[in-house]
Amino acid sequence: MEAIWLYQFRLIVIGDSTVGKSCLIRRFTEGRFAQVSDPTVGVDFFSRLVEIEPGKRIKLQIWDTAGQERFRSITRAYYRNSVGGLLLFDITNRRSFQNVHEWLEEARSHVQPHSIVFLLVGHKCDLEPQRQVSQQEAEKLAAAYGMRYVETSARDAINVERAFTELTRDIFELVKNGEISIQEGWEGVKSGFVPNVVHSSEEVTKGDRRCFC
Repeated sequence: MEAIWLYQFRLIVIGDSTVGKSCLIRRFTEGRFAQVSDPTVGVDFFSRLVEIEPGKRIKLQIWDTAGQERFRSITRAYYRNSVGGLLLFDITNRRSFQNVHEWLEEARSHVQPHSIVFLLVGHKCDLEPQRQVSQQEAEKLAAAYGMRYVETSARDAINVERAFTELTRDIFELVKNGEISIQEGWEGVKSGFVPNVVHSSEEVTKGDRRCFC
């Protein structure tokens, strides 16, 4: 029977306050753009299935973190159980770009003994006339850290699918190659499942699920 999803990946979205983390996630998971978005308090959760190949779906559990300093002690606790992350800056806010290094160092110091696959995202690319960070500069920084770089716009739905899908594919390849493995007590990657097969017309078990390995 076809798997509902092969794996579950936990992703964390980090970056300065007001770079558009919540708007990007809502565009990806709900297909809408909110003109007004309340600041995230602590951590919010979203999920969505992504089909990376025909018939191969990954369930993403996405953690939207607050960028304000007063919530950092809360969000740090979520790094360890994440396998992947989107690191956002606002292309119209140079300070948010300069803080990328700080966010990466914080993530890497709290994820031990695991590691996180990051994608650098230059958000709000629809505001090109207000750009303060060039694409070339951002690509150079991403390359220095061994990350991909994508520019997105939640408002105009530019590269939103691409950002999440490319990160998901990168993690999936690492899982397939054995470089990332499912570990007891770690929530970063979990096996998927298929509905339990019914063996006869009289044997029906509702809600039963089994691991798909």
